[in-house]
Amino acid sequence: MHKIQTNKYIAGLMISLCTICGSEWTNAKAATEVPFVHAASACLLDVESGRILYEKNGHEPMRIASLTKVMTGWLAIKNNQLDKVVTVSPNAARQEGSSVYLRAGEKIKVRDLLYAMMLRSGNDAATAIAEAVAGSTDRFAQLMNQEVARLHLKNTHFANPHGLDQKGHYASADDFAVLTGQALKNPVFRQVVTTKYYRITRSTEMNGMRLKNKNKLLWMMPNANGVKTGYTKAAGRCLAASASLEGRQVALVVLDDPADWVDAKLLLTYGLQAYHKINVATARQKDFLLPVRDGRQPSVMCIPQSPVYYPLRDEEKSALEFRISQTKWKAPIRAGQKIGVLFISLHQQAIGTTSLIAKEDMPAKSWWGKIQGLFQ
Repeated sequence: MHKIQTNKYIAGLMISLCTICGSEWTNAKAATEVPFVHAASACLLDVESGRILYEKNGHEPMRIASLTKVMTGWLAIKNNQLDKVVTVSPNAARQEGSSVYLRAGEKIKVRDLLYAMMLRSGNDAATAIAEAVAGSTDRFAQLMNQEVARLHLKNTHFANPHGLDQKGHYASADDFAVLTGQALKNPVFRQVVTTKYYRITRSTEMNGMRLKNKNKLLWMMPNANGVKTGYTKAAGRCLAASASLEGRQVALVVLDDPADWVDAKLLLTYGLQAYHKINVATARQKDFLLPVRDGRQPSVMCIPQSPVYYPLRDEEKSALEFRISQTKWKAPIRAGQKIGVLFISLHQQAIGTTSLIAKEDMPAKSWWGKIQGLFQ
């Protein structure tokens, strides 16, 4: 097993070196085609809409290693504990694996622990955060699983705050992409995971401690902006990543991926270039004709009240489906008056809704027009 893991690591390293040293993904046409992915499991998500743009074995529960810390950091921020000063416990100080070498008894803010955990993947920092927020790692795991239930994640369960291999600790790529997307909507979380360098204040260090983010994508891609690395021998190389372009952000999770940096760069580029943020309410037609009783015309021109944005590939526009719900309206109708609701679907899946409003006034028929209408 150790030999297999070593071979996978060497293969991934060779792929990464070849890509970094020579081949850039510069062909615009190629960037819109689904790339080959080495990961055992992967999911690419549009953050704003929540649409899954790509997946590979996305529902499979997998070990996630230190990607766990995305949830730990998210809960620390949600519970508004960042300015709390904690005393590091012996339990936190002796955590094995990646560490920022916290010492039992030292005092440090949760905010600094958050940066130490997300930039340097400190298991000791993750444990200290869990104890600060919930009192113990067991109670913190309960909070983690409550959040799992709130987000309706079906293939995820947490047993600890750091991600060291443990029975009952797993997540699927799809689930974790959803979690990452939710966390990225928080400005504090976004700021932390985008940070390349940060100096934390420690009671045991006169000049503090300067941290460098382990996420190489922040240097490999100018538009990369997160999120977290992860590795154990059992889990393999794991990565949660994100990037933005022209107001869109995509989040990616790859699990057990020997070429994580390469795959992440290709998939993030694919998600940003192959899909475009489109107002689907007007993607096929600008106006809708809705019937109206006793008007000078039998129908009134209507337009969507507000845009409905959704990421689409260009060829998907023809697959959009529209359904209108309307009660019976009688003239006169005023411009801007709501007279219907537009429901929009893609491949029979609902993607958005908006009201339909009259584009112009529709006067009622004159008295003589109503008489003529009776005979007609």
